[in-house]
Amino acid sequence: MSSPFQLDEQAVRAVVEDVMRSLARSPILSPAASPSSPPAGAAPARPAAKGGRYGVFEDVNAACVAAQGAFEQLKEKGVAGRAKVIEIVKAMSTAHAVEWGKFEFEETKIGRLEHKIEKLQIVKLVPGVEWIKPYGLSGDHGITLEEHTPFGVVGAILPVTHSIPTLSGNIINIVAAGNAVVFNPHPGGARSAALAVRAYNEAISAALGIEHLVCTVLQPTLDTFTALTKHEFINLLCITGGPGVVSAAMKSGKRAICAGPGNPPVIVDGTGCLQKAARDIIQGSAFDNNLLCIGEKQVFVLAPFADRFLDGLKAAGGVALSSSQLAKLTAAAFTTSKDAGGCSHAVLNRQLVGADAAVLARHAGANVPANTPLLYAETDVDHAFVMEEQMMPMLPVVRVQSIQQAIEFARKSEHGYKHSAVIHSLNVDHMTQMARALDTTLFVKNGPSTAGLGLGGEGYLSYSIATTTGEGITNPATFTRTRRCVMVDNLRIY
Repeated sequence: MSSPFQLDEQAVRAVVEDVMRSLARSPILSPAASPSSPPAGAAPARPAAKGGRYGVFEDVNAACVAAQGAFEQLKEKGVAGRAKVIEIVKAMSTAHAVEWGKFEFEETKIGRLEHKIEKLQIVKLVPGVEWIKPYGLSGDHGITLEEHTPFGVVGAILPVTHSIPTLSGNIINIVAAGNAVVFNPHPGGARSAALAVRAYNEAISAALGIEHLVCTVLQPTLDTFTALTKHEFINLLCITGGPGVVSAAMKSGKRAICAGPGNPPVIVDGTGCLQKAARDIIQGSAFDNNLLCIGEKQVFVLAPFADRFLDGLKAAGGVALSSSQLAKLTAAAFTTSKDAGGCSHAVLNRQLVGADAAVLARHAGANVPANTPLLYAETDVDHAFVMEEQMMPMLPVVRVQSIQQAIEFARKSEHGYKHSAVIHSLNVDHMTQMARALDTTLFVKNGPSTAGLGLGGEGYLSYSIATTTGEGITNPATFTRTRRCVMVDNLRIY
């Protein structure tokens, strides 16, 4: 049976092309800008909410009010309406991955362009309304049905590392659950978020007559974040960011689904193929210049196998740094500061986050091919590149004397974030020991870290991994309340 809401692909493409043209004419997306004419046969546009058009707002309150109205409209459209929104988001993120990937890359200036594009092309793998399934019970005392119901309006925080992909994946999860959403993007990716939000809403409005189902703040600040967390229409928060924003969200008084920091360690115990381990580690760690929160950040390899493993990294395209080159890069990548207790700690140079390996190499006093995926160097366990979530394509490798030492060092470097960890081993006891010691949300065995998100491994994709609050890989059910409906007696027929 065909859906009651038909998506006109030509209309969607026309909408996106109009948005891109408007961006070319202006340095920012203006919420007050005149919208393009709706496609022929489209539902008439509703009056614009105060201060914004198609979900792009300067004012947080106006965005929340508009999203609340859109949530009420979405309820009238039923599950079929939710499915249509998801169809639109998946189709548009795939069809316009190149344009949007380039736009985000030019705005943020971090990562690798081809991976920005790829992250949008795989948005279609995020699960939708098919994930929302009721649970039923039938017994001597009647029938009980538990259903997933929406919260209403979700307030969401976006990272600069994956602005449009995280936004798009979150829309799918949140709308599949029946909610509307207001985004407070990272300031460094705000124009990218506005581009996608306006385009999505124009297509959603054309198909369903809902103009502000997805909203964003045009110029996000700490004040807009605070206002979002306190707004009366925001019933649930979805946070993707560092420790500061996670802590603030959890103190807001609202329920918060928090994807916090990670510093994923890798253990290589030599029982498996060292060449494959090296290839897998480079594949995961070098993806988008190591911006992924799940990406391999440091390796602990048993000493008898270290030389062969390092040879494997070289064969897979990595470039080794000498100790003097590592010292130069470390001096550029980190400064030293003291905390309130007077203890010194490394502070990351944000200018090098997501930079290409060739850029890092120049800071190290080396020249490498422009397409080099990853640098690597031997370090001790307390080195800044080991202990800090550095998000650069530079992999520190630490030799260890035993699996017990490897696990202890891995646990120390992960800092108890309980985010992600990887092991390359054929020894089940070693896998079990590491799993119990680190207790991470993702634990990948014998594959790249990306396999933990269903990319080369079994499972489903999501761009928000709620490690701090324990929900794990988010899915549509994450953004629902559970409602129990009970009918007592006289319904059984056997």
